[in-house]
Amino acid sequence: MLGTVSVIVPTLNEVARIDGCLQGLSQQSYEVREILIVDSNSQDGTREKVKEIAAKDPRFRLKTDYPLPPDWVGRPWALHNGFLFSSPKSDWILGIDADTQPQANLVASLVKAAIAEGYDLVSLSPQFILSYPGEWWLQPALLMTLLYRFDAAGVREQDPERVMANGQCFLCRRSVLAALDGYSGAKGSFCDDVTLARLAATKGYRVGFLDGAKLIRVRMYEGLKETWREWGRSLDLKDASYQGQLWGDLALLALTQGLPIIITPLLLTALIFGYNFLSLKIVLTLNLLLLLIRFALLLAVSPSYYRGEKVNLSSGLFWLSPLADPLAVIRIFVSAFTRPQSWRGRVYQ
Repeated sequence: MLGTVSVIVPTLNEVARIDGCLQGLSQQSYEVREILIVDSNSQDGTREKVKEIAAKDPRFRLKTDYPLPPDWVGRPWALHNGFLFSSPKSDWILGIDADTQPQANLVASLVKAAIAEGYDLVSLSPQFILSYPGEWWLQPALLMTLLYRFDAAGVREQDPERVMANGQCFLCRRSVLAALDGYSGAKGSFCDDVTLARLAATKGYRVGFLDGAKLIRVRMYEGLKETWREWGRSLDLKDASYQGQLWGDLALLALTQGLPIIITPLLLTALIFGYNFLSLKIVLTLNLLLLLIRFALLLAVSPSYYRGEKVNLSSGLFWLSPLADPLAVIRIFVSAFTRPQSWRGRVYQ
């Protein structure tokens, strides 16, 4: 598998968070032919950092994407340019986000798994690095909105309409990307990873989504406000869903994640005050069951959060994240009915 992978990292003013990505990619083994940093004219020193590591590791190449067309979103455009810039000798294209921290055996393990399972396209769920109290409280609740709607990582057979993907670590056969005309099928999508994966699945390609907590970490946003504003706006996945599916998912979230934490205390209070109706007991039992499932899911996703060697008292708020469920569901509703006007410093009309 010598030199079979071209890595593409889209960047726009990532100097504050790209170090872990560059260092992690520099530790990858012989499977990596080239590492293309496709920059959109960063002004914060990102380009200089890339040039520094390129002087030490010739696999790194700094490229500048062409001016953004009006019908494209910046991220898929940069990835599309990276695909066009990449060596035709590579069998695989691996998209990696600049805020990730790849572990040393990431590429080798991912390619091995893709070949063993017969995947044409496979992405990984990461291990999240959180810091501030607000992140530990809200981010797991936002992540849970995905688990309620879609299968967890590792499910092999899925309906194309329910396929999940993660663009932070997104491996695709070059031949498949060529057949899909690169990233053009997701050019206007703010969730280009899921859009492209579902497009591939509808055309009969085998798509996988695996647990990558031991292979890649990510530090996405700084604090509660940025997590709410930036991550929440793409989790609705409306750009990868048809209208009926979106409405069904919103109803599911409201009934199973958003309301139980509110309704259950009210029902218990009513029962205490003597409202001993059979219908009330049935609804209460149902909501208690939903809360039990919610905490079971919280326990299941706990390994997806990096806690480090030092004790972080803020991490205890992870276990209180179900209290943020109503806010998380509201954020998905808000995102579903609005379109981002700006993203990563770019303004969209």
